[in-house]
Amino acid sequence: MTSDTPSPPGPSAHGGSAHDSSAQASGSRRPGLAEALAAGTVVLDGGMSNQLESAGHDLSDELWSARLLAERPEAVTEAHLAYFEAGANVAITSSYQATFEGFAKRGIDREEAARLLALSVELAREAARRARDGGVRRPLWVAASVGPYGAMLADGSEYRGRYGLTVDELERFHRPRLEVLAAAGPDVLALETVPDAEEAEALLRAVRGLGVPAWLSYSVAGGRTRAGQPLEEAFALAAEADEVIAVGVNCCVPEDVEGAVTTAARVTGKPVVVYPNSGEAWDAETRAWNGRSTFAPEQVLAWRDSGARLIGGCCRVGPDAVASIARTLTVA
Repeated sequence: MTSDTPSPPGPSAHGGSAHDSSAQASGSRRPGLAEALAAGTVVLDGGMSNQLESAGHDLSDELWSARLLAERPEAVTEAHLAYFEAGANVAITSSYQATFEGFAKRGIDREEAARLLALSVELAREAARRARDGGVRRPLWVAASVGPYGAMLADGSEYRGRYGLTVDELERFHRPRLEVLAAAGPDVLALETVPDAEEAEALLRAVRGLGVPAWLSYSVAGGRTRAGQPLEEAFALAAEADEVIAVGVNCCVPEDVEGAVTTAARVTGKPVVVYPNSGEAWDAETRAWNGRSTFAPEQVLAWRDSGARLIGGCCRVGPDAVASIARTLTVA
């Protein structure tokens, strides 16, 4: 992998990407992600951080896995590849905590930060190429991760929301990196771990006109966002957003998923995306996970039956669990 990231032509807004064009030219067009979700269930990957940590990488840093974009990009590709080989159809990039502001704290200027953001997409693309070279024949997609404002703060704010910023201010924060990620040609933008309906409104504004579809995924507690808004109101924001091809929840405990899936499907009529964490809880002060895992792959059948179409795991859910999810959905 070189450090030079190519600049592909603008992606389609209908669930595909600029990278579909070569497949079309060879007569082997794969469906866009939106088409795949309309046809059935798609398997998402698991936690990037736990996969990197299991490979021996230290992520005790405000940039989290995004630090490795600059220092160990090959490790990021290998983490994506592990999930593709386990059965995932979609890889989420390591850009969750990658922002211009966060990189600036490390002395990285805007030009280099933009290169690293785009590189996150290319590393996932490289993993997909390696997976296909290794014999994987199912469709593979890349989702460019866009974490909430609180992820940049690295103080646990993404589990609270309510940062004291206006919707306009949040839109101005998110739009520049969304533009860079969209230009890198992902199949979809993953607006994820959103704790607050107001931030969701800002993100939905920011993705307009980028030419790339998106999914919107809240972090929830019970039947409410982390900021306390009812999920009916939060999901309703995405109901009429043409850019949004799926809506749902992530980085919540597995027990909160089924009710959220039912609500998301009823309110929006869109495919639902779900990828909870293991059930353990993140302690922002000690930067460690506590508690026990309550994630069981067989739970995915109930989620699918409730309307989930894009299913995987978040923090502390690794390749073995993703492989079990893929087997469970294939056999059922």
